[in-house]
Amino acid sequence: MAVGKFATSVCCMDGRIQIPLTSWIKENNAIDYVDTITEPGVDKLVTNSDAIEKIKSKVSISINAHGSKLVVVSGHHDCAGNPVTKEEHLNQIRKWVSVINSWNLEVQVVGAWVNENWQIEKI
Repeated sequence: MAVGKFATSVCCMDGRIQIPLTSWIKENNAIDYVDTITEPGVDKLVTNSDAIEKIKSKVSISINAHGSKLVVVSGHHDCAGNPVTKEEHLNQIRKWVSVINSWNLEVQVVGAWVNENWQIEKI
């Protein structure tokens, strides 16, 4: 098991969100390290069973190898990989939270929105 407290971020690959999201996760949860799982427009993949299984596998590695106790799934403003309304992003993120909770991994699962000012809003 790795030393330090880990969290897992399931997020878009967009580089603009990485630093604000990682900082927010670390600062608000007393986390040392954030394992990051990225896909373009990851929130839209909540309806893709193949993508869900791949993300589940990666989340499991973070939990089993690093002892992650927190999974944050997010979406963001101005997403090229998922160019939908904010409300649709929020609905997709909420669905992801439900899906990840259904895996019974005994971790906290949180949804987050990265707004137009690159600030994080907990969902």
